[in-house]
Amino acid sequence: MNTLIPLEYYSLVYFNVLFLVVILLFLKSLKSDFSTKPTFGFIIFLFVLLYIGLRPISFVFSDMGVYNLTFEKYQQGEPIFSEKDIFFEYFIFYSSKIMSAQMFFFVCACLYVIPVYLASKKIFKEYWEYCFLMLVISLSFWAYGVNGIRNGIATSFFLYGISNEKKAVSILFVVLSFFIHKSLVLPCFAFFAVTFYNKPETYLKFWILSIPASVFLGDFFTNFFLGLGLVENERISGYLGELSDDLNASDLKIGFRWDFLLYSATGVFAGWYFIVKKKFEDEFYIKIFNVYLFSNAIWILVIKANFSNRFAYLSWFMLGLLIIYPFLKMKFFINQHQIMVRIIFIYFMFTYLLNVILSK
Repeated sequence: MNTLIPLEYYSLVYFNVLFLVVILLFLKSLKSDFSTKPTFGFIIFLFVLLYIGLRPISFVFSDMGVYNLTFEKYQQGEPIFSEKDIFFEYFIFYSSKIMSAQMFFFVCACLYVIPVYLASKKIFKEYWEYCFLMLVISLSFWAYGVNGIRNGIATSFFLYGISNEKKAVSILFVVLSFFIHKSLVLPCFAFFAVTFYNKPETYLKFWILSIPASVFLGDFFTNFFLGLGLVENERISGYLGELSDDLNASDLKIGFRWDFLLYSATGVFAGWYFIVKKKFEDEFYIKIFNVYLFSNAIWILVIKANFSNRFAYLSWFMLGLLIIYPFLKMKFFINQHQIMVRIIFIYFMFTYLLNVILSK
């Protein structure tokens, strides 16, 4: 357990360490290009894994305290009292029989961070560091490692699944992500949908149309999705309707979130620019772009609902990958390395602004 850093500064240290990394990368990019292989990746991986995994057990990290109470009840001999997200529930139950709570949260951190690391290496080989950095500096990565733990693990399993070239392994991890947290039904459905229909023009039109549809018919769509069997899980219903017991009132976001829409639009613009304008015909990239468009469009339709920021994460966890992917796969610009690093810097500054500067 990391007791050297006071709890009130724990998150702040995390973001400032990443700020230093991004600044150093920016300075290095002024003197080097892709011919110089990056060397920062494994250090960042260890830092993120250990810093998240060894954090003190505390309600300062919100849902972490709730998970700890569940863990302690199972340690004391109580039977499994929830059938929601069954895979993760059994994971807590059996973990409580063989390890301490601190070890349990470290294992959770491994299940969250390691799949992201492996997915980055599978997709980008020797330049995986750029993708891994882009993902861990994303707006909600920290929050879903220390607070929305099971949802974070589920999205990491999903990323590893879609990165795997072996179809059976890919499907296995995508399906597992659903059983870890049933809110993943949205990107999972999109993943299988784009397998059969993968034309970005159609999904892009759907995303654009979802904006006026939400502005004028937002309440209708919120009630519609609540009425579907797809949202039987009370945690998903909590995102759309009434407050759920395991969600924090501090996360409550109500009304049409134009700021969140603009943040989401960065991924849409990136995909449109490279696929349509630059004619980047990469099957995997087109697929993740379409999954992002579909998942994000559904969130836009319910953007006025409670906890829309949590629902938005069902597409946002792919955003860093979507923006960085073309830069690491094909040459588009003369000074591409410098351009990419500047985009990484701007991307992180949005995270820093919301999580550090505006959170004070």
